[in-house]
Amino acid sequence: MGVLAWLLIPLFAVVCAGIWGSWAARDRTSGDVAELAGYARFRDAMDKSGSQTDVV
Repeated sequence: MGVLAWLLIPLFAVVCAGIWGSWAARDRTSGDVAELAGYARFRDAMDKSGSQTDVV
């Protein structure tokens, strides 16, 4: 039974490493479009607020 436990530990580690590797290599570019649109709105808002406060 002890031998079986020593064989299952590396097998479990390989399975966990495979799951982590597939999670780490996932495609994360789908959210970039929304982030870029939000950044563009932020820039526009900053430009608008900056033009109103430049009156000195």
